[in-house]
Amino acid sequence: MFFNTNIKILRNRRNRTQDVVSNELDISRSTLNSYENGSIKNPTLDALMAFSKYFKVSIDTLVKVDMSKLSGFQMSELEKGNDVYVTGSRLRVLATTVDSQNRENIEMVPLKAKAGYKAGFADPEFIQKLPTFQLPLLLNDRKYRMFQISGDSMLPIPDKSWIIAEYLENWYDIKDGHAYIVLTQDEGIVFKVAINQLRKTKTITLKSLNPAYSPYEVPVNEVREVWKFCNYMSSELPDNSIAKDELLAKLIQLEGDLKGMKKVLE
Repeated sequence: MFFNTNIKILRNRRNRTQDVVSNELDISRSTLNSYENGSIKNPTLDALMAFSKYFKVSIDTLVKVDMSKLSGFQMSELEKGNDVYVTGSRLRVLATTVDSQNRENIEMVPLKAKAGYKAGFADPEFIQKLPTFQLPLLLNDRKYRMFQISGDSMLPIPDKSWIIAEYLENWYDIKDGHAYIVLTQDEGIVFKVAINQLRKTKTITLKSLNPAYSPYEVPVNEVREVWKFCNYMSSELPDNSIAKDELLAKLIQLEGDLKGMKKVLE
C-alpha cells in the first residue's frame, strides 16, 4: 500500500506544510505525520475518504498507485482530475512510454508508421515499438510526440519535416490560426492550421499554409487526438524559388482568408 508516501507527495507538490494540511483536514499535525511516515499502517475508511476528497484523487489511486514512479506528465494529468480509477474508462486515454528514470519519452512517428498509428494510437504495445528520445529543453510535466509529415500543403515547412507537438487534452483550448497535428478517423495524421468551431458547430476547420489547398471541416466525433505545434526539424533548406515579396503576399492573403472565414463562420 502506497498511501503514506502518496499523501506526502501530493502535499509537497502543492507546497503545503503539515500544519496547513492537518488544519484543513481537522486532524492533529502528529496524526498527519504518523500517516506520512507509515506509523499508522491501516488508515480508517473515514481517513481514506477525507484524504481522497482533499486531494481530489480516488481512494484506489491513493492506495494502489506508487506515485513516486509516475512521470511529471502523469502526475499533472492525475492532478487535473484525469484519474482512471474515478472515471472508469475515459473517452481519451493516451498511450505513452517513459524511460528508465520515469521521464516521459518523445515517441517518433515516421512516415512508415503513419498508417499503423491511425489504428494503434491507443494501443500501448504499438506505442512502445516506436523510436523514442529525450529533449531536455521541453517541460517535463507535459507530453510531447514527434510526427513526420509529407507533401507540400504546409509550405514553407518542407516535405518530410519532423513536427514536435504537445498533447492537447482539452480540445476547447484549440486556438484559431494556430497549427496542430490532428489525428482523424478517416485521414489519419494531418498537420494543419485550425479554427475552433466546437462550441458552435462541433467541428474543427482545418486549413493548409499553402493556398493551393482548400480548407475543410472535420466533425469532432471523427477526431481522435490533437497535438499542439511546438517546433519542427528538417534536413532541407526552405525552398528559395518563391521570392520574398511573393511569399509575404501569400502570407498576407492567408491571414485575410482566415479572418474572412472566421467572420463567415461566426
